Amino acid sequence: MKTVLFVCSQNRLRSPTAEQVFADWPGIEASSAGTNHDAENPLDAELVAWADLIFVMERMHRTKLQQKYRKALRGRVICLDIPDDYDFMDEALVRLLKAKVSPHLPRG
Repeated sequence: MKTVLFVCSQNRLRSPTAEQVFADWPGIEASSAGTNHDAENPLDAELVAWADLIFVMERMHRTKLQQKYRKALRGRVICLDIPDDYDFMDEALVRLLKAKVSPHLPRG
């Protein structure tokens, strides 16, 4: 089972949408977190170490992740370049996530 972590700033819109979209993907266990201190589920070293693969929504998330959790990083970090322009489970966001994330996941 591959562990996949989705990261945005607040863990309220983009990353929880991604977690929900990929929750039933065969062969993966998905979770999500936010880089901000007041995030719904704040990113921590334990989550970073847990993840085989980390998807960040923007470059600034990758920078924060690498600066703060470099020692805990063990998997690949992929930037999706998805701006904070979407609501939770927005149809356009779901389509974008499926298009950008699916090629990196195990075939189900």
